[in-house]
Amino acid sequence: MSIPVMNLGHLLTQSAKLHPNRPALTQGGLVYTYKDLNQRVDAMAAALKSMGLEKGDRVLVQSRNVPQMFESMWAIFKAGLGWAPVNFRMAPGEVAYQGSDCDAAAFIYEKPFAAHADAVREACPNLKAIVCIGGARENEHSYDELVAQKLGGTFQEEAVSYDDLLWLFYTSGTTGRPKGGILTHGQIAFVVNNHLADLVPGTTFEDASLIIAPLSHASGLHAFTQIAVGANNVMANPGSFDPVEAWALIEKYRVSNMFTVPTLLKRLVECPAVDEVDHSSLKHIIYAGAPMYRTDQEYALTKIGPVIVQYFGQGEVTGNITVLPAHMHTADYLEADESGVGSCGFARTGMQLAILDDQGQELKTGEIGNICVKGPAVCGGYYNRPEATEKALRFGWWDTGDVGRLDERGLLYITGRASDMYISGGSNVYPREIEEAILSFGSITEAAVVGVPDPQWGESGIAVIAPMDGAEIDIEALKQHLSKELAKYKWPKRFLIWDEVPKSAYGKMSKKLLKEILEEKGLFHP
Repeated sequence: MSIPVMNLGHLLTQSAKLHPNRPALTQGGLVYTYKDLNQRVDAMAAALKSMGLEKGDRVLVQSRNVPQMFESMWAIFKAGLGWAPVNFRMAPGEVAYQGSDCDAAAFIYEKPFAAHADAVREACPNLKAIVCIGGARENEHSYDELVAQKLGGTFQEEAVSYDDLLWLFYTSGTTGRPKGGILTHGQIAFVVNNHLADLVPGTTFEDASLIIAPLSHASGLHAFTQIAVGANNVMANPGSFDPVEAWALIEKYRVSNMFTVPTLLKRLVECPAVDEVDHSSLKHIIYAGAPMYRTDQEYALTKIGPVIVQYFGQGEVTGNITVLPAHMHTADYLEADESGVGSCGFARTGMQLAILDDQGQELKTGEIGNICVKGPAVCGGYYNRPEATEKALRFGWWDTGDVGRLDERGLLYITGRASDMYISGGSNVYPREIEEAILSFGSITEAAVVGVPDPQWGESGIAVIAPMDGAEIDIEALKQHLSKELAKYKWPKRFLIWDEVPKSAYGKMSKKLLKEILEEKGLFHP
């Protein structure tokens, strides 16, 4: 039976009624109140419907963090369509692939990405409309003109059921072609409540949230929670991340929470501006998307205090797997019983964790295996990928593709991606453990270890390390340090010093990209 649920777009409608004159969206000199934002969203929802889009149609969206990008998600939700955003840094061919994969019925894009629009038009024969933010071309619609034409009317949200498509969340594709995780209205309603309870407890309409990461990913999901309570969503200028600007906005708008990834949080706390502004309003800085090394956690605590909150998740489980709350990051707590050192926390409310072997048997406490999860936050599978869905849901659990262990308290420790592990001389080697040991040497800001073919051992490790500004790394001294930290079979066979470790479009260190660069440089093979 299909269970009727609230259209998630109604969250904005509710907040517009409760807080019509409070700021909802702020960027530069532009401030939309909740009444303003809701009216613009309703106008765009009506425009999409008038162009022949029908319930369940997918709308591909490519834009930087501009107000229209923020509006697009809510308009698409209210219209009963599926939001299919792409990272704005993607190449035209990558965007065209995702449009073709989801059989997009419309494409909303920002003016700088005209070449992407041309590629999508060619790849998607069933397009009903192309909408441009900032200057439409021939046979395209202007986003702002559409809004102006429909502004002032009323729009009734499309009736939806629990399993109706809300967001087609594409994976970052670090291990192959991106796949679209099906996120639904009922599922995300649970996640919004869970995020408010586990990540930003106590958040109200008096709070402000800073948006610095692309809305196309988890940052967009974090914004749902802010709209739900009527908080102000402050967007940094679109384009490249500027930590100085971020700190200025935190001080100006008394920002209380924000979503980041470890690389962005690291840049924030290493920026001199952290010591020059008033950031006492901060209550919760969320970081996710990749593990954060112990040394970086500890440094962040010295700069901003116990306000960082980690969660482990993935798009397919909407970030809703584990949480390491702020009180578990404090130095006193960690020194007391080490419960948070290296851990990404405990299972989120309503979610269940297990470590399984390759036959689906649950492993004992402390044993390393496949990290699996079940609960209401798990997606409805992959769009048009039944085999991938079946593989991920084997044994009745969602297999995250990550490898790790649980301690006796249920705290999860990630040792790496299943695809990152390599076998050297018959022994499993987990790069995360090695990377942490390298970083503990000091004077190193980033480290990444990958397994490569080795004629003697089958596979061996290459470590790419990035020194702190002005630092010189003595490799022999580093090896002496590792001799106290790791068994020798785990040591990388080669060490390379680069300015930085390659990162994906989402700001994560990318092992796939690193391997490609090593191959291009002739360093992948001995």
